[in-house]
Amino acid sequence: MNSKILIGLIISVGLGVAVAFAGSQGGMIFGAMPVFLLCGILAYAINWLAFIPANMAQTEKFYDLTGSITYLTIMIVACALSASVDLRAVIVASMVAVWALRLGSFLFLRIKADGHDQRFDQIKISPPRFFLTWTLQGLWVLLTAASALVIITNATRLPLDIFAYIGVGLWIAGFVIEAVADRQKRTFRNNPKNKGRFISSGLWAWSRHPNYFGEILLWTGITVMSLPLLSGWQWVTIISPIFVTTLLMRVSGVPKLEAAGQKRWGDDPDYIEYCKSVPVLIPRPPKSS
Repeated sequence: MNSKILIGLIISVGLGVAVAFAGSQGGMIFGAMPVFLLCGILAYAINWLAFIPANMAQTEKFYDLTGSITYLTIMIVACALSASVDLRAVIVASMVAVWALRLGSFLFLRIKADGHDQRFDQIKISPPRFFLTWTLQGLWVLLTAASALVIITNATRLPLDIFAYIGVGLWIAGFVIEAVADRQKRTFRNNPKNKGRFISSGLWAWSRHPNYFGEILLWTGITVMSLPLLSGWQWVTIISPIFVTTLLMRVSGVPKLEAAGQKRWGDDPDYIEYCKSVPVLIPRPPKSS
């Protein structure tokens, strides 16, 4: 294992541990362990266990599905081990579960149809790099779900308020945008007439990455719901939408897709005009011609 992978593992686990301890402050305890911390441990453990058969078969086909299973598991465990779960916690756990089921099934069916995920072509043949990828998924789940976990495991319970209503509204809007955008793109790609073309219709005429905008919006909604409950180190959990935005805008989302688009259609006048007229993320009504 080279030093870069080792450092990546240390940072990935260390950051997750720090957030789990911060989110645990003032939270429910199960036995001698904070429920938030236990969920954080589970996020890594599930992915590490899934890595074993995946590495033996050198397959990434169950990677995204495992991510969804991890979300569902920690939501169930958090609710089961937290005393007197209130309506806010139930709503948040349900929203995360619905999102995980939809996205997980969507990604699983997509990779099943495609046969493989090209992102893993070089990674899966190297056990250390592949293990780091599964570790990063554990971190992704923990950081993304941090605001949801702090709501569910918090010892403080409050009735639904303006933060809850605004948060639910943001989540619904984000979920609908993400689901519709994914469906529009899948329908577009399944049409043989569109082979080799880029999508620029529907929500994709408003944003070059509307599904990512929806993703950021829905996690922002959950964080808004958590704000009245936060105190002390729990404020660290607002990293959730910040992490999602950074991941999608700077790391694995937009940069890679934009580079792939430029490589494939960079000389196409229609694509050049599309990139000039349509914003990268935040939707804007198409300009009338």
